[in-house]
Amino acid sequence: MNAPDISVVICVYTEDRWEDILAAVASVRTQSRPARETLLVVDHNQALLDRLSKEYKETEEVRVLANAGPRGLSAGRNTGIAASGGEVIAFLDDDAVAERDWLRHFAEGYEDPRVMAVGGRTMPIWASGRRPAWFPAEFDWVVGCTYKGLPPGRVRVRNVLGGNASFRRTAFDAAGGFATGIGRDGDRRPLGCEETELCIRLTRARPDAVLLIDDRAVIHHRVPEVREHFAYFRTRTYAEGLSKALVARSVGADRGLESERRYTTRVLPAGVARGLRDALLARPGGAGRAAAIVAGVVTAAGGYALGSVRARRSGAAFSVPPVDRTAGIEGGEP
Repeated sequence: MNAPDISVVICVYTEDRWEDILAAVASVRTQSRPARETLLVVDHNQALLDRLSKEYKETEEVRVLANAGPRGLSAGRNTGIAASGGEVIAFLDDDAVAERDWLRHFAEGYEDPRVMAVGGRTMPIWASGRRPAWFPAEFDWVVGCTYKGLPPGRVRVRNVLGGNASFRRTAFDAAGGFATGIGRDGDRRPLGCEETELCIRLTRARPDAVLLIDDRAVIHHRVPEVREHFAYFRTRTYAEGLSKALVARSVGADRGLESERRYTTRVLPAGVARGLRDALLARPGGAGRAAAIVAGVVTAAGGYALGSVRARRSGAAFSVPPVDRTAGIEGGEP
């Protein structure tokens, strides 16, 4: 089977990440397996839209679009999906750079026609130059990175992680796009889980679908200094609990929390044990890591409990749009 052509979607929202955006695009343009196109989807920021349109005006393989839906990452991704032409659509964070063989490893996964999604490994680039001693690797998902506890190699998973992922176009035909009303939407609370909900919805629509993570498909994700502090850790874990409550309401707790049960009963207790052992051996940060894991579980559980109550009372739901191939506004237009 021939490897599919791949469109890359990068959703952007702020000029504060200008240099990061340029670096992300450059990393796609130098792939060993070239992308069909790169689509920059700008989330309701006219100044950034105009600036990027001017920057890539003479570059045929880079297209700049305005988010055609409501503010937020999900609608931005849906705009990119609709405007793209590839058989596979890959997503890259706007503050990340892909290694040279990123798309090649994605493409190899699709040699099996059952594979509907392939994700990769996301490595943190800490603003301070090194991981904070207290920050447990089991919680690297807090900063958008691959966390300790995921199996190595190319493995089957329940869901891929959205900042370093790819899907067959037919996956969106079967399941619809990313749900709006979940995930980041410009609000100050760092919600997530939109890719989890999509992947579960996909495997319901296509029970034969295979979803993979290939840890050779590597990107390097910038972690700003503000996210190296415990205050952000606590806020993000609480927001994850709120998001998981929405997912569980949509797809049921059995599927919505399937992976989380293994994570909380096996991965996290082992992390606490390692932290306490390191503390006994007078290694830096051991006690802090153990305490952070416990705090992360408690705050996520609190968010989940409150989110579940709110969802039941309000009947909260979110919208799952079909992929409209006519969506997507060319750069420079309102």
